[in-house]
Amino acid sequence: MDASHQHSIALLLLSLGILLAAAKVLGELARRLRQPAVLGELMAGVLLGPTVLGVLAPGVNGFLFPQEGPAALALNVIANVAVTLFLMVAGLEVDLSNIWRRGWTGLKIGVAGICLPFVAGYFAAREFPQLFSLPDGVNPTLFALFLAIAMSISALPVIVKTLRDLNLYRTDFGMVVVSAAIFNDLVGWIIFAVILGMIDNTADLGGGITRTVGMALGFVLFVFTLGRKLIHKLLPYVQAYTWWPGGEIGFVIILSLLGAAFTEWIGIHAIFGAFFIGMAVGDSLHLRHRTRYILDQFVSSVFSPLFFASIGLGVDFVAHFDGPLVLLVLSLACLCKLLGGTLGAKWGGMDNRESLAVGFAMNSRGAMEIILGLLALGRGIITQELFVALVITAILTSMMGGPVIQLILRPQRKARLEDAFRAGLFLPHLQADSIKGVIEELAAVAGRVLKGRLEPHAVSRVNCAPEDVACAAIVNDVLLLAAGVEGLSQPYVVTGISTSGVGLSFMDEQRAHVVFLILSPTDAPALRGDMVAELSLLYRDQIMIDETLQARNYTEFLALIRTSSTPLLQE
Repeated sequence: MDASHQHSIALLLLSLGILLAAAKVLGELARRLRQPAVLGELMAGVLLGPTVLGVLAPGVNGFLFPQEGPAALALNVIANVAVTLFLMVAGLEVDLSNIWRRGWTGLKIGVAGICLPFVAGYFAAREFPQLFSLPDGVNPTLFALFLAIAMSISALPVIVKTLRDLNLYRTDFGMVVVSAAIFNDLVGWIIFAVILGMIDNTADLGGGITRTVGMALGFVLFVFTLGRKLIHKLLPYVQAYTWWPGGEIGFVIILSLLGAAFTEWIGIHAIFGAFFIGMAVGDSLHLRHRTRYILDQFVSSVFSPLFFASIGLGVDFVAHFDGPLVLLVLSLACLCKLLGGTLGAKWGGMDNRESLAVGFAMNSRGAMEIILGLLALGRGIITQELFVALVITAILTSMMGGPVIQLILRPQRKARLEDAFRAGLFLPHLQADSIKGVIEELAAVAGRVLKGRLEPHAVSRVNCAPEDVACAAIVNDVLLLAAGVEGLSQPYVVTGISTSGVGLSFMDEQRAHVVFLILSPTDAPALRGDMVAELSLLYRDQIMIDETLQARNYTEFLALIRTSSTPLLQE
């Protein structure tokens, strides 16, 4: 291996490491601010790309992220593989049976949610192309078709995440919205695949387009009929005769790459093959939850951040920011999608409040619109100014969905156990050795830490009286206490560790070494019950207790809780 080759590999690895680190840090920061992680990941690329680093230190930017050469080519290939796997995971999230289960309501919302924005986007781009920065030499019809799709697409992963965060995913409202989004995205991606085929075959507007479209439709038909059945039959053999879950994970990725290779070969982007294969695999009842979880975590933790961060490396968001264009695209996107989703819901028989909430749910564009824009930018159909406008629209529509839906429907958010812990509410050395003494000690700490969030003496009144505290459960050596406290707006968990143990009764020699005091609003007994049940399940194993007793500080304790309460380990 010569020196120049070694230098290129070292530079590529350095670039990937820096890019992924920035994307992960800013993605986690976005999550802490209750925003989509994609927002932070995009910002990482903006900071490291020509927008910021290219201005402050152009030499460093050119060295780490060159626009030409082997390192640039390799980074581009990795970004394409990343987006292909991202769409595969998005396909796994699609539940095709929802379309049939929810009947006509979801179908009507889906039809209205794609038709009205499609017509509005096509008409606006066709009649006023210069307002949308039509590039020179681009076919106006293809440009108008692209904008029509960009206006009508939804982001299924964002919609699902929003509904889950609001505790609406498994409600009738949630199932209707998801089924509509599935139909919306399925039709939208197929139409866009056809448009890409038209773009790539402009020199042969007869046989080329016909052949590409025919093969694309044939591929989709095969995947959702014979291919889907074959996958369903093969999965048990893969699970039974290969190392699990590695064999099943490899099987899914291999199929996705083969599907992606086929659609790329016939003239349509690889992401479509991966997306449709993902849907077919995800529809099988044999696909294990653990496999879905591992694939989702692996792609979301590595490939997805790399892809979205890489977007900012090739575009100067300041130099190509066009305020009027951003306002025009955002207004058109929101207006036509809100109107389409709302009217579709009304057509399906939903009331005014739910119909408006459906409109805002369907308005989320997220990563899907960014990917559409990136593909169009690479084909030369749109300018960088329009691409920047589409990215900003995707981010803002994704950010507004959850808060507005909550304002309209006011659903009860599902409290997460890990969010109820606080650094000041962790006592690594409990002094009391009786239940009454432990309650007083834990309540005193809660009163100091939560000062200002509840009445000054509310926690101090917690005692062993049945109306105040329930000695909810004793699991192995763990004591679970739950109390309703006036003035609280969210639950908190006070945790105490006792080396010598806390006596549970005068008649029993058993002693508790881990104590949880769950404090929640007085009108939320079900919430306290859910947290007691979750902690009981978490501490059913003696190993968990032993590891908790070894936690030297709050950070080690929280790390243990978060890594032990994942869906992967609870399966």
